[in-house]
Amino acid sequence: MTTQSVDTNPDVERVLISLLRKLSTEEKLKQTLNFSSSIINLSKRAIARANPELSEDERNLLFVEYHYGAELANKLRSFQEQNVLNEH
Repeated sequence: MTTQSVDTNPDVERVLISLLRKLSTEEKLKQTLNFSSSIINLSKRAIARANPELSEDERNLLFVEYHYGAELANKLRSFQEQNVLNEH
């Protein structure tokens, strides 16, 4: 079997794959969602540390820009600005 990871021992990788295969679909989904949530939180924390002068909304827009692109971030910014104008 060809290993999937260049930095993992092949024997360890076989054990990990075996363990993953034994998980139910629900358990696999739960682990995936937990992992995704952790990654999102770590990214947001790094953005906050690097940009302490920004508001939470500005940091969230930066998160969107980093992960989904400037075009989507700009559309979201415009949408938010339009909603602010409509509230007044």
